Amino acid sequence: MKLTVVGTGYVGLVTGACFAEMGHRVTCVDIDAEKVARLRDGWIPIYEPGLKPIVERNAEDGRLVFTTSLAEAIGDTEIIFIAVGTPPGEDGSADLQHVLSVASEIGRNLSSYAVVVTKSTVPVGTAEKVKDAVSCQLQSRKADVAFDVVSNPEFLKEGAAVADFMKPDRIVVGVDSDRSRDVMRELYKDFSRNHDRILFMGVKDAEMTKYAGNSMLATKISFMNEVANLCDLLGVDVENVRLGIGSDSRIGYSFIYPGCGYGGSCFPKDVRALIHMAGENDYQSVVLQAVHERNEDQKHVLFRKIKARFGADLSGLTFGLWGLAFKPGTDDIREAPALILIRELVDAGARVRAYDPEAVEATRNELPGEWFDNGTVTLVRHQYEALEQADALALVTEWKPFRHPDFRAMKEMMKQQVIFDGRNQYDPHSLKEDGFEYFGIGRR
Repeated sequence: MKLTVVGTGYVGLVTGACFAEMGHRVTCVDIDAEKVARLRDGWIPIYEPGLKPIVERNAEDGRLVFTTSLAEAIGDTEIIFIAVGTPPGEDGSADLQHVLSVASEIGRNLSSYAVVVTKSTVPVGTAEKVKDAVSCQLQSRKADVAFDVVSNPEFLKEGAAVADFMKPDRIVVGVDSDRSRDVMRELYKDFSRNHDRILFMGVKDAEMTKYAGNSMLATKISFMNEVANLCDLLGVDVENVRLGIGSDSRIGYSFIYPGCGYGGSCFPKDVRALIHMAGENDYQSVVLQAVHERNEDQKHVLFRKIKARFGADLSGLTFGLWGLAFKPGTDDIREAPALILIRELVDAGARVRAYDPEAVEATRNELPGEWFDNGTVTLVRHQYEALEQADALALVTEWKPFRHPDFRAMKEMMKQQVIFDGRNQYDPHSLKEDGFEYFGIGRR
């Protein structure tokens, strides 16, 4: 099949590359001419395991091409994916200007039947707006061209997006016609050979499914963080509690790991968007508001523990920090807890030495340049460099190389042997026996 994917960000590039890998002919469209030129040269704008070789292989074989011209791309295309950004407003609403702009351009150029697919995460009712935008342009040029609008939300985990796309748990497709259902079934048939993973439903149902799924996962995280904080106050080890409740098949072990808050481009944005949708319909989303507020507060929990141990004035102290990305397997620092911790440490007078396997450059571009110039913040190239003469280590992102470090070497290079474990990666009893002070999230 011939596909067009509009937008070469995280969702668009993964979608286009993976469909090309399955043998389809894919044209990725982006209005950024410089970005398109670099993509043609083999540059990948994001860190995502396994993505680069897929892009390179399919570009070389001619199945994946990049262009700035949507008009040229949709000449004889069968399916057009809209995968542009929907940045959140201050009130939590999703900004649809880019989505609707693409829809209008599709209407100005569509010449034969196609299925227009919203792949971006969009509020309930967006497909209707996309349909209206396309129809308006078709009517203005008196073009009688049939089309359908479908909702096909992505469920890709950053750090495992390629695997998630190629071997999905489920493929949610919201349709309102038999014709579009048949087209989408043909597109995804090779992803459902073992068993049917495609869940067809109404368009609005699919739009809501995306928000509800991410908000449910965020709810589990915030709930467990709240339990962990209470465990801290009651002298309870949350790890035992986690194992006790996770063994209940109705609850399970996924997403009940306490920590210093979630970040990224999905959970925070989608929770706020669902809260906003509720408000627009005169409904108060009490549970999701609490999920959001707990997470915002949880991002400060490590700093509160640091202040409790060292005092409010951290002048003259150096803190090693492991992990900058919001989660392992990505270079994404959007709403990352590490950035909040760094700012709090600097404001309290401390110096920071930080390491991340992938997110160093993104962090350098995000934080004030003078912090690097005057040595307040140093981004190092090796995880142990972050601990040189450090008064404490703060583990913020649970990258695999951090799971089993050389504690003997750490003890020798650190000025004080203090560890603040923001992801409960380490065993408190073993570290205390080795001479470390240990502070976890609800651990004893």
